[in-house]
Amino acid sequence: MQNVEFKFELRDAELARLICARNDARHVGTFEQRDTYYRVGDGRLKKRETAGESAEYIFYHRPNRARAKLSHFTIYSEQEAKARFGERPLPVWLIVNKRREVWMWNGVRIHLDFVEQLGSFFEAEALVMPARHVGECHRLLAEIKEAFAPALGEAVAVGYSDMLAAEMESGLLKPSPENEIG
Repeated sequence: MQNVEFKFELRDAELARLICARNDARHVGTFEQRDTYYRVGDGRLKKRETAGESAEYIFYHRPNRARAKLSHFTIYSEQEAKARFGERPLPVWLIVNKRREVWMWNGVRIHLDFVEQLGSFFEAEALVMPARHVGECHRLLAEIKEAFAPALGEAVAVGYSDMLAAEMESGLLKPSPENEIG
């Protein structure tokens, strides 16, 4: 599967919620999530645990850049992940904990993310499908970026795992016991 996505610093969460409401976005829910990232040879693999739901494994390739980007991903159940990546436990890279508010606007997922140790962020993801090609996804994200601009800060080029790792490696952030980078 593919989606087009972007991420920004979220400077004003309440304003972002008001923009969602003003544009008839539907609030899907608020979720506590724990993403465990594993060291794999190619791409990225994370196990997402969301309270009240089955864990899912997300394997993906995505460039690191600050503008909207195309992501290729596959979602696996635990059994499918074991079949694909092996029965032995994979080496854990780090763990990201967050609270995620999910909104839907014109078929685009909007996330207001509150990430432990990092701060608040805004993400938008437009799923590529037969009725919505990559160009249409980019157009929708440009529309969302413009609508939410008053609530957003700087564009973010990398994922939360990379941000957390960089903060820990620079010494700006002390690793939690579960995120000892070796």
